[in-house]
Amino acid sequence: MLPSDIIGQEEIVKQLTQMVDQGRLPHALMLCGPAGSGKLAIALLLARYLLCEHPEGGTPCGHCHACHMTEQWQHPDLHFSFPLIKQKSTDQPISDDRLAEWREQIGRTPYFTPNDWIADLRGENQQLQFYVGESDALQRKLSLKASQGGYRVIVVWLPEKMGAAIANKLLKLIEEPPSRTHFIMVSQEPDQVLGTILSRTQRIQVPALSQETITQALCQHHGVPPERAQNLAHIAQGNYTLALQLAQEDSARREYFTLFVELMRLCYMRKAKEMRQWAERVASIGREEQKHMLEYCQRLVRENFVYNFQNPQLVYMTEEEQDFARNFARFINERNVISFMEELAACQTDIEQNVNAKMVFYDLALKITMLLKK
Repeated sequence: MLPSDIIGQEEIVKQLTQMVDQGRLPHALMLCGPAGSGKLAIALLLARYLLCEHPEGGTPCGHCHACHMTEQWQHPDLHFSFPLIKQKSTDQPISDDRLAEWREQIGRTPYFTPNDWIADLRGENQQLQFYVGESDALQRKLSLKASQGGYRVIVVWLPEKMGAAIANKLLKLIEEPPSRTHFIMVSQEPDQVLGTILSRTQRIQVPALSQETITQALCQHHGVPPERAQNLAHIAQGNYTLALQLAQEDSARREYFTLFVELMRLCYMRKAKEMRQWAERVASIGREEQKHMLEYCQRLVRENFVYNFQNPQLVYMTEEEQDFARNFARFINERNVISFMEELAACQTDIEQNVNAKMVFYDLALKITMLLKK
């Protein structure tokens, strides 16, 4: 991975490599920023630059061991720590248990979401988190000398998933790591990181990507036609990962759109029997999928409300979604939009708390029936 492989973020990359060259890189760094901004890609590039035997002017030499690890990301002095799921209730997994899957994922692309990682782990209906054995595993690794005699790098993905137990065990290690050891943390929600960890790191804010940068990347790296690339970049709002998902015709998004359209039509026509059947069908999919669908529905309700302002620059919908909005948007107005959002959010909360899904979705359908008439 070279600086040219990073989508945008030239200034951040230049800043970090200069800090390495000048010996000013802090031993604990946290890259923060919105989803799809390339934080993990930057962390991997920085790790490679630190481990490179002959870096020059912000660019790895291209010849040493570190420079040839970009497909499998295997290096004796590069360690990864990331949240996992339990396969059994008695499990206490650590990152090393799923290192093969992790390396395969980042080898494909560093632009992926926590939900993509959950899918890799086959962990539907589970939440990502760190387990207490993780801190012990890191301490064992860092108790040994660096294999190559240079830097050691620990890339920690989503430290906000760390509970107090593991964080407290890592405090001293992060505050006073062994010589020439660097922690590079990648956080999407830094406000959720425990304060004791956050206070021991130097934060670097990675901004969202510009629409022009995403458009250019889709055209150059994925062969997306310019007009479609521009539309996708507009919808993605700085999130390159989302733009990639949209470009790949994400089947889940299309399914969510189909379910949304069907629900609105059934509610408008007040077909109670069919609404119940719809609720039963949605209840049969996994809880995580139900939550993603409700998040999608909330976004589409917002977009349909904004569509009424007749300002294309404010609309972030695909062509298919806009086709539906032409006739549907008028039903989302100032009299019901807040109630719409509140009902969808309440439904999502109920699903997260394991309330009976059939009842939750049928109740939602009944309430939407009334809201559409306002």
